Amino acid sequence: MMADQTDLVTFALIARIPAEGIGDFRAYEAAVLPLLSEFNGRLERRLRNPDGTVEVHIVSFASDADFQNYRNDPRRTAQAWLLERSATKLELLPMVNVS
Repeated sequence: MMADQTDLVTFALIARIPAEGIGDFRAYEAAVLPLLSEFNGRLERRLRNPDGTVEVHIVSFASDADFQNYRNDPRRTAQAWLLERSATKLELLPMVNVS
């Protein structure tokens, strides 16, 4: 169950993907994004530029512990080779709601 909106831990993830790494990056995402819900996580929004070389994800978790458990899940870490092979540069930014 997700926490109240005010309690959520929210991140913006910016992924800069070399054209030759798009396939590996998408394979990585296909493997790890379905795990989010098991850790009280939710992909709020997923945006991609027209050529597929930049993606922005807005992701929230019920708590920081849920986020850390997702990050450390062995099923997720077992797919890290795909992310590495894609040569994607990631920027993870903690965010808060603004009224």
